[in-house]
Amino acid sequence: MKKLLMKSMVAVSAIAVLASGAASAKELDVHLSIPKDLVFLSDSTKLMDKTLRDMSGGKMGFKLYGAGELVPAGEILESVGSGAIPAGWTFLGQWGGQVPVAKIAATPFGADPSVLASWLHLGGGLEIIQRGFDKLNVKVLACHVTNPEPGGWFNKEINSIKDFNGLKMRMAGVGARVLNELGASAQYLPAGEIYLALERGRIDATEFSLPIIDKQLGFNKIAKFYYYPGWHQPASVDTLLINMDVWKSYSKQEQAMMEAACQTSLMWTLNAAPPAQTPQIEAFEATGTVVKRFPDPVLAELRTVAEAVLEEEAAKDALYGEAYQSMKAYASAADRWNSLQSIPK
Repeated sequence: MKKLLMKSMVAVSAIAVLASGAASAKELDVHLSIPKDLVFLSDSTKLMDKTLRDMSGGKMGFKLYGAGELVPAGEILESVGSGAIPAGWTFLGQWGGQVPVAKIAATPFGADPSVLASWLHLGGGLEIIQRGFDKLNVKVLACHVTNPEPGGWFNKEINSIKDFNGLKMRMAGVGARVLNELGASAQYLPAGEIYLALERGRIDATEFSLPIIDKQLGFNKIAKFYYYPGWHQPASVDTLLINMDVWKSYSKQEQAMMEAACQTSLMWTLNAAPPAQTPQIEAFEATGTVVKRFPDPVLAELRTVAEAVLEEEAAKDALYGEAYQSMKAYASAADRWNSLQSIPK
């Protein structure tokens, strides 16, 4: 992580010196898959915009559009690839159906946020992911890593693995398949559709993001039980997707500014999230939310199923398999170091 921070600082310093020679103003239209005012998730896009403007002397920046404002959230990838829009900001795992390697964005029982960010930018992870998007004419910049998410909001207690049988839950990525293996009916829903689905009983449970974000979406008004940990998504990646022709139209200096601003956003997401969550969890509890951990036997069985599912997914697609094995090895090396350095509380 220290090496990643140094890389970001060096890039920012070098680009700032060159910024005065940037080309004419280039404001990039960026279409979000989430509401433009959604706390934290959209804040990283605004930070990247500000950083770009500061480094370029106002010659580069973003014009942000919220989910569905001009393009439906589910059509952003196709629209960016075709050139219908120049850029989008989305959860990478949203595109796992079209680009299997994108599923690596949220790996059950996978790497933690700092290790995932390090693997992406120093361990070759982003290069592997990019190969999956090359055929779609899309450049991928990994500018946001979300800290561990809660396990989800439920209308009933989860006391055993059997409680997932028949459960209708909003969940994204490989975690959804894990639950389906246990008899659940897990499906992806975009942010703007979750509350209504939960309110009307179309789903019994949902996961989405950090407590401060879940608060804004109002899940605590409907579901009583708030479970931890987020086994399905210990860390997740949001990306800036840019049409490749648009990306190539930038000078090397402009591309470097874009990547440096991306690193600034990434570092902010890693550092800003943890201290903001506990006060929100306590506020939920004060209004009746029951905060619980999944029982250890449930987590153990989820891990067993998840490992089998991940191996099957890796066998189905060579590029996803390469990414999964690469991340797994990188995380294993970090785990040895972290365990040696851990200090008992």
